[in-house]
Amino acid sequence: MADHPETRSAGEKNVLAVDVGNTTTRLGLFAGGELVGTWELTTPERLTADEARAQVAQALSMMGSGVPEDAILACVVPSLTDVWRRALAASCPGRAYVVGPGLRTGLRMRYDDPSEVGADRVADVVAARERYGAPVVVVDLGTTTNFEVVDADGAFAGGIIAPGVALGARSLAAAAARLPVIELRAPGSVVGRNTRAAMQSGVVLGEVARIDGLLDMIASELGGQAAVVLTGEGAASMAALLRHEACVDDTLTLRGLWQLWRANVR
Repeated sequence: MADHPETRSAGEKNVLAVDVGNTTTRLGLFAGGELVGTWELTTPERLTADEARAQVAQALSMMGSGVPEDAILACVVPSLTDVWRRALAASCPGRAYVVGPGLRTGLRMRYDDPSEVGADRVADVVAARERYGAPVVVVDLGTTTNFEVVDADGAFAGGIIAPGVALGARSLAAAAARLPVIELRAPGSVVGRNTRAAMQSGVVLGEVARIDGLLDMIASELGGQAAVVLTGEGAASMAALLRHEACVDDTLTLRGLWQLWRANVR
């Protein structure tokens, strides 16, 4: 006979983690603490709770690992937070947790106003500290390029927020009539011999130089080198171009969400 969900230990439960970003929404299903499936979709400008619930059902059917008992949500789009919370509450028999005020994180914050720290940034820091130790710097590539810094004491020291590489490319093409939309890849040489190559150098290699330079400045401010973890869109390609050695962890945010759920489950 199968155990009733309430009689099982927290570590044995199926948990759905949902990370709603400005551009991409990612879902991850955990069983017994292991990530057993992921699903990714484009974040729409508008969404109803019924539509979000249908997306959850589709993702779960594709991941094929059963119905989750609990869920945890990180959402950086305020208009979609309650939509996803209601969808997850309707999709899971247990509780739908939302990363935000009132949720235990186990983090010491050196940020002036901790409420300003995005839910995805909190999840990144929690997972990075657990998986890679301290000090550690997370570089999360998405609509924005976020640096999250954990100091030697394991506290969240703060971070850096810059425009993401795709946003930079779109802005160039939109603002200058003669500049095309480009493929985001490194050109064969730094000095471009045509417009597309020149833009790729400025956007992609410019992002590489910015990340490397900011990592140097962070190390100087911390008083020593820290482990570097890249996650997000194109993390593996970007890591290969960096001067700094960096780990690539595509599931960092989802794993951080599971850890946050684990710290709060009763």
